[in-house]
Amino acid sequence: MSTSPAVTGTTGTAPGEKGLKGGALGLVSSAVIGLSSTAPAYSLAASLGFIVILAGEKAPSIMLLAFVPMYLIAVAYRELNHAEPDCGTTFTWAGRAFGPWMGWLGGWGIIAADVIVMASLAQIAGQYSFLLIGADDLASSTLWTTVAGVVWIAVMTYICYRGIEVSARLQYVLLGIEVVIIVAFAVVALVRVYGDDAPEGSMTPSPAWLWPSGIGLSEIVAAVLIAVFLYWGWDTAVACNEESDDPGRTPGRAAVLSTLLLVATYVLIAVAAVAFAGTGTEGIGLGNEDNADDVFAALGPEVFGDSPLGAIMVTLLIVAVLTSAAASTQTTILPTARAALSMGAYRAIPTRFATIHPRFLTPTWATWGMGIASIAFYVGLTLVSTKVLADSIAAVGLIIAFYYGLTGFACVWFYRRQLRGRDLWVKGVLPGLGGLMLLGAFVLAGIDYAATDSGETTVFGIGGVFVIGIGALVLGAVLMLVYSRIAPPFFRGETLRRGTVDLLLTAEGSRPTVGLPDSGDMPTVIAPDRSNLPPGQEPYDPRSGS
Repeated sequence: MSTSPAVTGTTGTAPGEKGLKGGALGLVSSAVIGLSSTAPAYSLAASLGFIVILAGEKAPSIMLLAFVPMYLIAVAYRELNHAEPDCGTTFTWAGRAFGPWMGWLGGWGIIAADVIVMASLAQIAGQYSFLLIGADDLASSTLWTTVAGVVWIAVMTYICYRGIEVSARLQYVLLGIEVVIIVAFAVVALVRVYGDDAPEGSMTPSPAWLWPSGIGLSEIVAAVLIAVFLYWGWDTAVACNEESDDPGRTPGRAAVLSTLLLVATYVLIAVAAVAFAGTGTEGIGLGNEDNADDVFAALGPEVFGDSPLGAIMVTLLIVAVLTSAAASTQTTILPTARAALSMGAYRAIPTRFATIHPRFLTPTWATWGMGIASIAFYVGLTLVSTKVLADSIAAVGLIIAFYYGLTGFACVWFYRRQLRGRDLWVKGVLPGLGGLMLLGAFVLAGIDYAATDSGETTVFGIGGVFVIGIGALVLGAVLMLVYSRIAPPFFRGETLRRGTVDLLLTAEGSRPTVGLPDSGDMPTVIAPDRSNLPPGQEPYDPRSGS
């Protein structure tokens, strides 16, 4: 296997110069990747029950509340990506706005959150692989689900390594299966509720479910942070920006579109599940803690019934959760590898991570490094305790709030000299409000998670969720300080200069390419000395629009 480095010279690389395959993704394929990364079926199965335990029948309102900061941060991603479509996303943008130290921590937040969540995704993929073939004993075995999970990570890492278009094509199939089945679940559940064929404890949907009145502040914060995990992942569409047909526009539009589609899906499923099962603490009630780990496993047989068709639909529901976890395993590797690629290109981490395969045009060290790190973390946590694994998933919410919130603040500061008219809202007020909301959730949830009774484990009298979440960020700070001594140019601002942005030459029209149906060409990044500017043409400054 031969590879080629993406880094040349001593000042890092500009967006589009890292060697990724430009023009491979269009709006549809970018949105599909963003949606798949959130793993709707898996996320609902693993999280909806816990939200209902905290918020009762107001669970749909929590979905709407969590959507607000997600949409606001998606706007920040869109605006920052318009100025600088760099696959490092938060790493690059926070570095431009606040300097290399904050940029490094933003990049670490992406990597840490993705590595941690891969453990849960792999576990679910492994467990459901056995459930699909009726091997319930193997599905309940920690050893064999771990083995199967490791295999899933390895397979999906290889697919990501083989090329972005292969990844996108697979996501079309996996996401299509997933969405059709969970929507069918919601439709059948609601039909039975309104047709007087629902089980005891069912409830008639009410508009009051969409407003969180009567819920305590601590319960709202905890439930919203869980719901933020439900939405998390749409930013993968932006992380693949350098492979887009229009890097400055398409990824940002795909991110916003993904959040809108997600809120519609999540509210529909939440309303249907609460209406059908109710919020009782016994039987299939969603207030029953025994159902919280997987609401689809608890409700699927009841919703679809025991007829031959019902049995088929229950099997398909298992397929939906399996394909959801598998798809998210793959799409979680994509942004992590590209964040590491960008960090390597700007020499924030070893430059080997900026290596690109000459044929597949994908990050090699970064992709395989993500896969290996995920396997090591997953196996390590499994060996320690499954309870630690459970707390690690809750801790991801803290890390998500950190780097999403940082992106919102970076947008405000990056555009601080342009905040007037429409820009005041889309580049200032909305991203800043999203950042403040996530900062508040981060602080309040951190205080709650520090309590000894907040999770499954404690460390020296402190809640395990707090230790893992905050500990991961502290570990990143320590690694940053160590690497700043080993390779100081990035931290001195020599490779990623604060306040700078690259000029683009936008393409007029497009030439035929081999790619996905909605793919196209990528704008040319103009060299700092304009040496590659074609005669008679002018560059485009995406930050000022001139």
